[in-house]
Amino acid sequence: MENVVIIGTGPAGYTAAIYTARANLNPLVIEGFQPGGQLTTTTEIENYPGFPEGIDGTTLTTQMRQQAEKFGARFKSGEVVSACLTCHPHSITLSDGEKIEAKTIIIATGASAQYLGIESEQKLIGRGVSGCATCDGAFYRDVPVAVVGGGDTAIEEALFLTHFASKVTVIHRRDQFRASKIMVERLLAHPKIAVIWDSVIDEVTDVAKNEVTGLKIRNVKTGALSELAVTGLFVAIGHRPNTKAFAGQLDMDHAGYLITKNTRTNIDGVFAAGDVQDPVYRQAVSAAGSGCMAALEAERYLGSME
Repeated sequence: MENVVIIGTGPAGYTAAIYTARANLNPLVIEGFQPGGQLTTTTEIENYPGFPEGIDGTTLTTQMRQQAEKFGARFKSGEVVSACLTCHPHSITLSDGEKIEAKTIIIATGASAQYLGIESEQKLIGRGVSGCATCDGAFYRDVPVAVVGGGDTAIEEALFLTHFASKVTVIHRRDQFRASKIMVERLLAHPKIAVIWDSVIDEVTDVAKNEVTGLKIRNVKTGALSELAVTGLFVAIGHRPNTKAFAGQLDMDHAGYLITKNTRTNIDGVFAAGDVQDPVYRQAVSAAGSGCMAALEAERYLGSME
C-alpha cells in the first residue's frame, strides 16, 4: 500500500511530488493521458518566476519531473478510470486494470481547455492557437488576434488582449452574448474590439508557415464565407475539469470542479490541487502553489494517523 498517490502531473502534481518525496513519503505519481499537463502545449512561458528569459512549457515540466525524481518520487504511466475514495484504504484502478491502494491521494488531474475540434485548429495549438489569453497574450503585441466564444470568459479574454494586440475580433455563433451585461457593454465600447456575429470558424489557416495566419469564417444564417487575417486565435468556449473518475464521491460544483477547503476534499485523506479545483485563476504558478499545499496537508494527515 502506498503512502501517497498523486494523480496527474503538470505543475500541481509535480510540485506535490517534490514536497512529498522530500518528506520521505515515497510518492507514486500516475502520469495520466497528458504527462506534463497543459503546459506541454505552450511553446514559451514568460510569467513563471525564476525564468527572466522565458522557458518552453515542455522544458519546464521536464525539469519539474527531474526534480521530483531526484528526491525519490516514482512515476507510472497510465490513466485512472475509476476510484473508491470512500474505501479504507483508498483505491484507484488504472486503464490496464491495475488496482492501487493508498493511505492518501492527491488529485491533480487538471482541466482541459475545450477547443473547436477542427483539424486545422488542433495542429496549430501552441503555434498561434491558445486556450489561455492570460498565459499567452503577451506574445501577440501589435498584431491582430481573434477570440471565439460568447460567455464571460471570452469577453474577459478579449478585453485582456487589448493590452497587447493591435485589434481583437470576437467571433460568436449567435447574435447576442451570454455574458453579463456590464461585460458586454465594456466590450462593445472598446475601440480595439470588433465583433463578428452569427458565425463559426471553418478553418484556421497557416499558409505553410506552421503558425496561424488567418481564419476562414462562415455565417451560420446565410452560409456566406469570409476570411480574417490574424496572428493568434484564442478559444474561450470553456474548460472541462478532469474529474469523471471521481463523480459521485467528491463534492463538485455545477461544472465539475472539485470543491475544497484549502486543498482538502470532503473525504479524509483525499486532497486536490491545481486546475481541477481552480476555475478562476488556472495559472501554472497558482497550480504549483496548491500542489505544495496539498503535499503539506497530506503529510500532516499521515502524521495524525500515526
